Amino acid sequence: MLAQRSARRGTFTLASGRQSDLYIDARLTTMSPDGLAAIGPLALEAMRTRGWAPDAVGGLTLGADPVSYAIAHASALARTPVRAFTVRKEAKTHGTGKLVEGPFCAGDKVVVIEDVITTGGSALKAAEAIRAAGGVVIGVLAVVDRQEGGRETLEAAGYSVEALATATEIVSQMA
Repeated sequence: MLAQRSARRGTFTLASGRQSDLYIDARLTTMSPDGLAAIGPLALEAMRTRGWAPDAVGGLTLGADPVSYAIAHASALARTPVRAFTVRKEAKTHGTGKLVEGPFCAGDKVVVIEDVITTGGSALKAAEAIRAAGGVVIGVLAVVDRQEGGRETLEAAGYSVEALATATEIVSQMA
């Protein structure tokens, strides 16, 4: 699905500011019904295989949101509930002014969710907000690792990283 729907060749500027001839818009897969249905159970199994038992999952909006919700739904079906939340890019200036929104609680063991890891910056920003809100980050799970140093950056910061797919795997499946 990722190779068919989400990957494109051309000239692109990534969120990191880097130039690339490969663009992976995972949202084209993660926001589709069959993508959600596949990613939730796959991500839940990947976390179990890693030995991660989070209370909640979430990451920086918008890319992490559908993945987090798919995991929460799959966990409910498996009768092993994991809550989903979102991390705002900046705090609201009204209401509670929180960065972390949803059923997140201080003390939660959390897996940070990413749609695509390039530099690791978005996951680091989310992890910082989660820790500041009292969460304990136990790992980072991405749908795609672009294999451009983000995993290494996150691991150097002390986070274990799991990816459901790599850019190499996706490219090998492109028509």
